[in-house]
Amino acid sequence: MNLLPRRSLLAVAAVVDIAHHARPAPIAAKTLAARHNLPPRHLETLLQVLVRASILKGVRGPRGGYELARERRKITVAEIIRAVSGAGQGNGEDGGEDDESALVREVVVPAIEAATLAFLDRLEDITVEDLCDSAQKHGVFGDSLPSYDFTI
Repeated sequence: MNLLPRRSLLAVAAVVDIAHHARPAPIAAKTLAARHNLPPRHLETLLQVLVRASILKGVRGPRGGYELARERRKITVAEIIRAVSGAGQGNGEDGGEDDESALVREVVVPAIEAATLAFLDRLEDITVEDLCDSAQKHGVFGDSLPSYDFTI
């Protein structure tokens, strides 16, 4: 069971992909989108969220694209998830907390929020470098990079 939305998984995958491939030149959104079977327009909005969060840096120009804004060992999975979760993308809620029952408001929501914080605390221990190393170990970044389907 995966607790993260596809958008968060895609954001983490995109940052790891950029961390591995952005040397010596930035990675174009179009190239990244093709590797992950996504429309470039959809991915571009996600990448811009990551730029605003200072996780990625956008490079303009004909050889432009995206690269890491910091060293990959200094970017955590939790930071990426927080960036895309807090980007006003909506989560299906209408914001009507007054409509919630006392059980939801006083028991269920606090319990889920506490568990979410514990989950994010654990993800603070996993860096982009850790994921790049794991991908290398599993041969994910071989000569013929496989295509990943993160259809949203």
